[in-house]
Amino acid sequence: MSVKFSLSSGDPAADRRVDFALMLFAESDFSGATEMLLAALDMVPGWALGWYQLGEFHEAAGDMAAAVVAWRTALALDPADHSGASLKLALAEAGESAPVPPSAFVEMLFDQYAPKFDQALVDTLGYRVPEFLAEAIGGARPGRFAVALDLGCGTGLMGERLRPFCDRLEGFDVSAQMLRKAREKGVYDRMEKADLQAFAYDGPKADLVTAADVFMYVGALEGVVKTVAGLLVEGGLFAFSVESLDAPDGFWLRPSRRYAHSEAYVRRVLRDAGLAVVSLEERAIRQDRTEPVTGLIVVAELLPSR
Repeated sequence: MSVKFSLSSGDPAADRRVDFALMLFAESDFSGATEMLLAALDMVPGWALGWYQLGEFHEAAGDMAAAVVAWRTALALDPADHSGASLKLALAEAGESAPVPPSAFVEMLFDQYAPKFDQALVDTLGYRVPEFLAEAIGGARPGRFAVALDLGCGTGLMGERLRPFCDRLEGFDVSAQMLRKAREKGVYDRMEKADLQAFAYDGPKADLVTAADVFMYVGALEGVVKTVAGLLVEGGLFAFSVESLDAPDGFWLRPSRRYAHSEAYVRRVLRDAGLAVVSLEERAIRQDRTEPVTGLIVVAELLPSR
């Protein structure tokens, strides 16, 4: 059976049990929280998010076998996977590998995050990727850009940095709520809802494309980097960030359900798409539980076609 995904169970009595379960969970009473949530799910067995939450409760209690059963149930109820259950299954080595996240999960995550995004990311987590990328772009090519595309533009933090040196600036994001927040800032000439995993663009070719803190929610980069190469004029710049992976090659899904990418993988994907690295710098891009998160700030240039 497949049901419509909902953040609420749709049953007030069940929701009260869920609220109590969350309170017990916050108090580290995992057994009580699980029992109360199961009581709610007896009332609304088709509620996908409830099963996902049950998996989280079991995981916190150390019962991964039960967590896997709950996440599989959530995924069966919601094949689009708004909750990201498939990522949890991949991390638990109980499902297929996850080279890309479910688009529905990314969209819902950022729709929920939009109202508090700027404050949480900048003020609380010390997020500095837009600042670092703007510096790297200026170092690679001082001056103005005729057309710039900001992929995964979010609330416009990168756009605010780009606006002073871009004649035309367009922003794209999978989250309608993020776009709404960005629109309030008035920094983009055009904004559009778009999924980067199936991105299509009908405007003029750009001499700058940016993706700030985006590839952590993309995973495998081959497709999107090839798409970006097709958006650029010869000699155009592509500036982006990734979380660093200390490995000889490849990328990895972290417990945070964000992807990290190795430098060798990034360089290889760019080279295969006809892009040459202009600059690549390792920086502390934000905080996570008071610890710095290391990332790569990359600027690449589209080489002339052969």
